Amino acid sequence: MKILMVSDVYFPRVNGVSTSIATFRKELDKLGHEVWLIAPAYGEDSEDEARILRVKSSRILLDPEDRMMKTGGVLDLYGRLKREGFELVHIQTPFIAHYAGVRLARRLGIPVVESYHTYFEQYLFHYVPFLPKTLMKMLARIFSRRQCNQVDAVVVPSRAMQQVLAGYGVSTHMEIIPTGIDPGIMQCGSKQRFCGVHGIDSTRPVLMYVGRVAHEKNIAFLLRVLDQVRRQVPGVLLVIAGEGPARAGLERLAGDLALEANLRFVNYLPRGPALWDCFCAGDVFVFASSTETQGLVLLEAMALGIPLVSTSVMGTQDIVGPGRGALVAPESVSEFAGQVVRLLQDPGLRARLSTEARDCAAEWSALRMAERMAALYTGLVSGKACESPKTGDLAA
Repeated sequence: MKILMVSDVYFPRVNGVSTSIATFRKELDKLGHEVWLIAPAYGEDSEDEARILRVKSSRILLDPEDRMMKTGGVLDLYGRLKREGFELVHIQTPFIAHYAGVRLARRLGIPVVESYHTYFEQYLFHYVPFLPKTLMKMLARIFSRRQCNQVDAVVVPSRAMQQVLAGYGVSTHMEIIPTGIDPGIMQCGSKQRFCGVHGIDSTRPVLMYVGRVAHEKNIAFLLRVLDQVRRQVPGVLLVIAGEGPARAGLERLAGDLALEANLRFVNYLPRGPALWDCFCAGDVFVFASSTETQGLVLLEAMALGIPLVSTSVMGTQDIVGPGRGALVAPESVSEFAGQVVRLLQDPGLRARLSTEARDCAAEWSALRMAERMAALYTGLVSGKACESPKTGDLAA
């Protein structure tokens, strides 16, 4: 099958959407499908993999990490796309990609599916702070309902996100298809190598956060947890690996809490050995976001055998809810810190959770998830949408 994906974001912009697109493209290719991608140009010289069409884009005032594609630039590709003979359009983001993708699909006379990656109700007000939070939430719900009901099927990464969209009034067929994990990463990573590169004593107990340094990730909460943990584990170090708009505020908070000796910021690391080393430098992976539609970074940590302490909210419930490889904590500084200290001080518990984490992550195979996606595509092209997975069968 020949599939056209359209997205407002892709590498070199590092985030969960870019990772999800790359993972599904790779696995769908293994299954014999040909997946093209329309994505913004970032003004950087980089070698793209095959079948990527870059469109001129401009910077976004309130979100300097991202780019806005020129709508005309996407639609100008129509002639070429028609000649290529695509059978389905898969929209990955809700901005220019959504409206241009729907128009292209209708003009080409082919089905259109959209992935709902981001919980916008709990996201947008961080970036448009001059408007009331309640107004932004209401607009996000209306916006999401209208867009989801314009396509032929919606892909959601978790049961929680499906329930949220149903509550908005989305009536379009929805499929729960998380992004899977490449089992190849499970054998990689070295704490000693990471510590050597970054001048960290490899005997120090390390808490690890990898991901976008954004307001909605609730990293300020993790700093307050760190403040509690260091009172019982004085040598503890929290490594925050990533970049984003919240970093300056977090650095100020760290100064207020006098955390400088217990905190290290590391910039984005490219996917590959350096990133896997970073994950493996953590004795415990900590996570407290309440806006995740899946929590792919948790699966990546688990695949490398890193035990978790995490809240269980929205999409992360499907991963950490069963309690395999993870200790679940509420969003309470004292209780979360208590679980972290417990894990740091109990090597036997860490070892058990590490084994459980690898086993759990292995069940979220990228190839299996791609097979589900391909089945959805086939159903749409043939005019019959597939049945959604049964509850409890997300990682089967």
